[in-house]
Amino acid sequence: MTSLSDIHDEYDFLDADDRYRLLIDLGRALEPMPDALKADTTLVRGCSASVWVYPTRREDGALHFLADSNAAITKGIIALVLLTVQDQLPAAIAATDIEACLAPFDLKNQLSSNRTQGIPNMIALIRDTAARYT
Repeated sequence: MTSLSDIHDEYDFLDADDRYRLLIDLGRALEPMPDALKADTTLVRGCSASVWVYPTRREDGALHFLADSNAAITKGIIALVLLTVQDQLPAAIAATDIEACLAPFDLKNQLSSNRTQGIPNMIALIRDTAARYT
């Protein structure tokens, strides 16, 4: 998996259209989420597109998230969000400033408000999940 820093380095050099393509590629690279997990209980509320996030717990206690969206760019956004916390222990996830990790991407100014409106809800769901496991 590519690091968030590496992705940002590439993102910085791209024009708007190529940034969209990069996000779409990140979404395509997500681990497939079984359709059975795309349910009302895993749906992230407040997103303009449908976004599902399902946590699993590894043997070492780390959380691994499966995610999907019915919109390609939104799927890339959730992939970017997950890069900040994927496969970490719940306490580490709770301590991660996800917004600060994403700040260099300046998504609110790079993408339409329609595409970014659900990001706080994605982050809240991840934090709530981590809190349940700590």
